Amino acid sequence: MKSKSVIKEAKNPSNPLEHNIDQLIDAAGIHEQRQHFKEMISIVLGLNPSAADLGDLKQFKRVMREIRDANQVFAPYQGIKKISVFGSARTHPTAPTYKAAQQFGHLMQQAGYMIITGGGDGIMGAAQAGAGRQHGFALNIELPFEQEPNETIRGDSKLFTFKYFFTRKLNFVKHSDAIALFPGGFGTMDEAFESFTLMQTGKTNLIPLIMVDAPRGNFWKTFEKYLREHLLGDKLISEEDFTLFKVTDDLEFARREVVNFYYNFHSYRYIGDVMVIRLQRQIPGGALIRLNEDFQDILRPDALITTCPPYPEEANQPELASLSRLCVPFNRRNLGRLRALLDRLNQF
Repeated sequence: MKSKSVIKEAKNPSNPLEHNIDQLIDAAGIHEQRQHFKEMISIVLGLNPSAADLGDLKQFKRVMREIRDANQVFAPYQGIKKISVFGSARTHPTAPTYKAAQQFGHLMQQAGYMIITGGGDGIMGAAQAGAGRQHGFALNIELPFEQEPNETIRGDSKLFTFKYFFTRKLNFVKHSDAIALFPGGFGTMDEAFESFTLMQTGKTNLIPLIMVDAPRGNFWKTFEKYLREHLLGDKLISEEDFTLFKVTDDLEFARREVVNFYYNFHSYRYIGDVMVIRLQRQIPGGALIRLNEDFQDILRPDALITTCPPYPEEANQPELASLSRLCVPFNRRNLGRLRALLDRLNQF
């Protein structure tokens, strides 16, 4: 195919296209991650005009622009933790769930978190009002109804409107350190199940996911009952999957669930076939022995959890160099049990 040949030509140092791409990158003043930029340009040049109609090209262009522009919105706030709050746009300000979302937004702002919502009214507007304009982002979507920006975030530079749901959802997951789900309709359920799926399959890192009812509410309790009776009852999911989320009608519990997740745990990444877990504080030697005993079921055969120094691959994140580290030979399957391991680390 022509697209493959163009990419191959771009990687050939003797080809004029390679030289022209290098000149273009030089003119743009790009020095870091140079090879990635070269490959992205090659991919664009590799689009086959005969196979991609005008609609395809417009979609490709819009997707790239949305991802780029959304990154620029979040870039100044990279060092601040963020929580996405989902829920119905139709919830009335007099409803108990509205008041609970507003109070929760305020609690999370006091805990040092910024709030990300879909930008609409109802639960989204309540959470943003509780956190305040300065502490909120809105990832809006172009719809013919229901999705005008709420009063708190309207006109703010941290409001971004997407054309496509999939680029919008990508940014929710990418920039969230936690997720809170209040009662809602199809959109809220969509976000709930996608979050479950991404974490259960390891396609995104584990983060706190809390399903929050108003005091004495039973929206999510009923939902969990459905999951247990039908999905678990029919052996379509595992018991350990229930560690991936919490259900509560206690706003203070929800706040603690988020904040305590990062009490000692900082982050993790894979380097080769090893998961490197970064910690705020080093755990005692005796605790390491117990971890290997209690979580042997999720380790690769004949492998142990050990302490380790920073890897050379982490050199691009010098701000993390002082953190303690555990090297975990994780089997990459039991994500629910991995969440239990992270919870244990936060007890030290």
